[in-house]
Amino acid sequence: MTINTAAFLIAVGIFTAVEVVAQPLITSVALQHAQFLRGGTALVTTFVGLLITTLISDGLSITGLSTWVAATVIVWMAAMFAALLLPALFVKKAATERRS
Repeated sequence: MTINTAAFLIAVGIFTAVEVVAQPLITSVALQHAQFLRGGTALVTTFVGLLITTLISDGLSITGLSTWVAATVIVWMAAMFAALLLPALFVKKAATERRS
């Protein structure tokens, strides 16, 4: 897996846009046809986001099945931790500012 430093922001923008559009679509399909797959929709969406980003952007390149799996899991885990930690940090900051 390689990512061009200059194209990093473009790749992040493409990936984020794909995630925002694809997540509700993939979740609704999973709910309609296979509710037991609902938990895996975030992984599928991450994979789709990486796939489309590599197709559109010249800055990101992923080769090999194991690299695709690892990249999907790593990006999914990073997004999960960000989703859990960032709101907590903002709440803590807001509480500290309110006390002052």
